[in-house]
Amino acid sequence: MLKIEHELIPENPMTQISEQALQSAVREFRDPYLNKDLYQLGAVKSLNADERGNVTLMVELPYPSKGIAGALKQLVGNALEDVDGVENVDVHVGQKIHSYKVQKDLPSVPGVKNIIAVASGKGGVGKSTTAVNLALALQAEGARVGILDADIYGPSIGMMLGVPEGKRPDTRENKYFVPMDAHGLQANSMAFVVTEKTPMVWRGPMVSGAVMQLLQQTLWNELDYLIVDMPPGTGDIQLTLAQKVPVTGAVIVTTPQDIALLDGKKGIEMFRKVDIPVLGVVENMSVHICSNCGHEEPLFGHGGGERIAQEYDTTLLGQLPLHMTIREQTDGGTPSVIAEPDSEVARRYRDIARRVGAELSTRERNLSGSISSVSVTEH
Repeated sequence: MLKIEHELIPENPMTQISEQALQSAVREFRDPYLNKDLYQLGAVKSLNADERGNVTLMVELPYPSKGIAGALKQLVGNALEDVDGVENVDVHVGQKIHSYKVQKDLPSVPGVKNIIAVASGKGGVGKSTTAVNLALALQAEGARVGILDADIYGPSIGMMLGVPEGKRPDTRENKYFVPMDAHGLQANSMAFVVTEKTPMVWRGPMVSGAVMQLLQQTLWNELDYLIVDMPPGTGDIQLTLAQKVPVTGAVIVTTPQDIALLDGKKGIEMFRKVDIPVLGVVENMSVHICSNCGHEEPLFGHGGGERIAQEYDTTLLGQLPLHMTIREQTDGGTPSVIAEPDSEVARRYRDIARRVGAELSTRERNLSGSISSVSVTEH
């Protein structure tokens, strides 16, 4: 039995299959999001070949990657089959989600590995729609995901996830909330503890306190990612939350419109001032697609998200169209990723989810988390 681990092993002239040839075949695949081969990523856990020419490869990618696992198996498997002496190839692909460092070493939230804040410099750019679909897309890619609606003045996550009006979360010890299950997500929101018609006439400190209470007194169950739908804007409430919530990274949602881009820049500046890395920008409503003829037209301008990403040396995570079905599906409680998982819109959200996870995987790891820093899932 021949066993090959991470290090290059000198070739044994007695073996039928060249170790160097096997490793070279594996190195042909480059990760589409991190632009490194599998050895550079430390993703090759074992590579075994027996005397009958059977080769087994174990791969663990460092981010949610279910959507590309099939292509990886096919491409790497084909490359290995071309090596002299190989008769059969078995490729296993999984993922290993770590916990990453937060700003100013704030204490972790129990049950949560990573918190991703979804924010916008202004309202009306589709932030909550993006947050919900990003959470569902991360889940579709194989991660354990929760979502917290921190938009106290306009909580909409419950409606978008189809949680019936008036449904309340269970409690434990009269102190802790049990998160709602919504399409497989663990969810909590101020909308779950007040009625839809109750206005939140609160000053900033009360809002910040309520969000922290929802965050810390919810019994999150071993989440890889908790998506926090932030209130729109960059005022006192947003700044306080950015300073108190242990955020691993932020995603900025904008539209190509000049005024939205201007506010989006303020959002990036705010997170950078409190040492929260901006993982990238999502450009919403990038192009209008006619529901009758399919004609595409950039109603709000063109290339704005790309320009802001270049200016602030961050990533354009993706561009989403202005399409009636996105609004209809989200309003109906079944967002696009769930309603039409094979659609172009769902494919874009899943691509954004993989990019977010991949970008996060390049950050420094948090070795002092409240739960195990690793979860392994095989696809």
